[in-house]
Amino acid sequence: MNSNNYTEEIDFEQYWQILKRRFPAAASLFSIIVIFFTLIGNFQKPSYEVQGELLFKVDRTSSLIGFGKETQEVQVDKKDPISTEIEVITSSPLLQKTINTLKIKDKTGVTIKPGVLKKQLKLKNIPGTDVLQISYKSSNPKEAAAIVNNLMSIYIKENILTNRSEATLAREFIAKQLPTSESTVQKAEVALRQFKENNQIISLEEEGKKAVEVIASLDQRISMIQSDLASANARSVELRNKLDLEPQQAMNLIALTESPGVQQVLKELQKLEEQLAVEQSRYLDSTPVIVSLKAKKLAIKTVLKERISQVIGNNNNIDINNLQIGELKQKITYDFLNIETQKLGMMKQLEALYSSKASYKKQLDTLPKLEQDQRELERKLKAAQSTYAVLLENLQETRVTENKNTSKARIIEPAIVPEKPSNSKKIISIALGIILGFILGIAMIIILEIQDQSIKTTREIQKIFKYTLLASIPAWTKKKNLILGKNVEWPISHLPVLDKQGQQIAEIYRILQANLKFLSSEPPLKAIVVTSTVPKEGKSTVSANLAAAIAQLGRKVLLVDANMRHPLQHQIWNITNTVGLSDVIVDQIEFEAAVQRGIDNLDVLTSGDIPFNPLSLVDSKRMVSLIEDFYQNYDFVIIDAPPLVIGVEALTLGKMTDGLLLVARPGIIDINSATTVEKYLDQSKSNILGLVINGLNWETKSDKYSYYLNPFSVDLKSNDISEHIINNQVNSKNAQKLSYINEIFSYFRK
Repeated sequence: MNSNNYTEEIDFEQYWQILKRRFPAAASLFSIIVIFFTLIGNFQKPSYEVQGELLFKVDRTSSLIGFGKETQEVQVDKKDPISTEIEVITSSPLLQKTINTLKIKDKTGVTIKPGVLKKQLKLKNIPGTDVLQISYKSSNPKEAAAIVNNLMSIYIKENILTNRSEATLAREFIAKQLPTSESTVQKAEVALRQFKENNQIISLEEEGKKAVEVIASLDQRISMIQSDLASANARSVELRNKLDLEPQQAMNLIALTESPGVQQVLKELQKLEEQLAVEQSRYLDSTPVIVSLKAKKLAIKTVLKERISQVIGNNNNIDINNLQIGELKQKITYDFLNIETQKLGMMKQLEALYSSKASYKKQLDTLPKLEQDQRELERKLKAAQSTYAVLLENLQETRVTENKNTSKARIIEPAIVPEKPSNSKKIISIALGIILGFILGIAMIIILEIQDQSIKTTREIQKIFKYTLLASIPAWTKKKNLILGKNVEWPISHLPVLDKQGQQIAEIYRILQANLKFLSSEPPLKAIVVTSTVPKEGKSTVSANLAAAIAQLGRKVLLVDANMRHPLQHQIWNITNTVGLSDVIVDQIEFEAAVQRGIDNLDVLTSGDIPFNPLSLVDSKRMVSLIEDFYQNYDFVIIDAPPLVIGVEALTLGKMTDGLLLVARPGIIDINSATTVEKYLDQSKSNILGLVINGLNWETKSDKYSYYLNPFSVDLKSNDISEHIINNQVNSKNAQKLSYINEIFSYFRK
């Protein structure tokens, strides 16, 4: 599994492993703290706790004698009344009286202060009730009970005296305020009466309703008259069009037709015109008869005009020919004048109605202001009356309170002398020790874990080294036999490939060599450098077992111990190290004389004498030449190089070979070293073939999971490996590689 695809999540198994590692130290610290606090609790003197209870009740004395409120709350603070009484009970005057009465002294015989007694008292309101619980602890049980009982008695007595004194002061104050309040009521009544008289108000509400009704009635009448007026206007227009006269002309015409003098002259004029018409038919206009008649006609017209002027005035344009009208036209004219007269009457009615409506509206508009003023006066009167009534009622109540001998609290449970001491201090001490021990134990685990920079799990290694995981090798001491699933232990062995050929660990090394073979097909790997981050990660053991696994396949293998700082291969293979690689590099001996046989097909070249500067030997032309010879003479070359934090020999050798194989061991490698080495490898552009995780703890779930998933260790998302394996399935040239895979799968199927 590639670490690039690792998803961050909560690893409870990791936390469990941390707890298992740090549990002994944390448990020891926890035990020490609990024992210490238990001893403190045992050495403390026994203390006795006494309790008394006060009940705060509602004072109903006033209501019982016939006046006052039905329920009178005695509490001052309505939000939390009991808290107020707690402050009163623990006030210095009450505590001082208790101290003086009982002569309470401390261990040195000095009278204690009220503040000291207040700290020793515990007052608590029982939830959902009006009960106050008073507790006190002391090594003297009788003294504790006496303090609680005496304090409650003093509080009740003081409460009675306080109520009486308050009632006396209240009565005197109310008696002084009553005359002023009565005068205020009288003034308010006079002001309201004068207001109603000045504005002639009986009931503003009734007047408002009446004004609204009158306005509605006026609006109705206005609407009716407007409708009639519209009808009269239409009739007037119709008659005017028939007569072709204006109203004034029609009136003048009627006046002339009814005038006798005008009508008489008009008749004479008509006769003269008839006579003139007859004579003109007989004579010429120049004859004396015709001329005489015309002169008479002109004279009569003059007289007619004078008579018309006398009737209708001089300003007229009446056509004389229109003076003689028929009965129909006369009737129409009369109707026309009658309609005009009606119109004038209706218009005057409208004016009167509008005027009346405006008057009522004005009156209605003034009503809100009058109502506001009246309400203000009524409110003042009501407030004055209410104040006066309250003062009278309170005066009676204060007189009753002044003479009564009751308190707003009573003792419902007196303090009793306890027979057994309270173990609360011991229990609290032990509980405090447990809590503190738990907190400090957790803190110790966190501190130790923060100080410990070592990497514990495979996931942490893969998060830092983002290389292909080629194998996960379990630790060798006291491990389970995976083949049979039994708790079979095997002894420590540096070469399980040879000693434990039937065991799981040997197969893992064979899988590692198979994975290396699949890393590159053209050209195949022939020489690799095995290194680690820090010492003791098992790189030499991995190198030796990997070489043995490849040699068992019939390939000629050379194992070179290039760790000239701390060589181990001669110890693993139990051979001498009198001569080796360093001697061959400086040409003191031939390679054939220095190399030794490990097993069949495997030669081992030890480090030889340890030089003063190993890097100068490794980074030399002679070393390059030797590696070229190794390529020609061996099928596979494994070089065991020093850890990367010690020297750069591994990086130098990696440039001369096909690449580096990095070995990492949880619990040995630390974060700082791993991060530093990762940066070195990235900067040097070294060819990292892959990662081998050594020494896995099978008891750790995450490591066991990693082992089961990664024995083949071919990253399915790595293009170099996965594509190569897919191509091998269709490529007959790589049939041998597929046979290795089949052997591995068949082994695990067993």
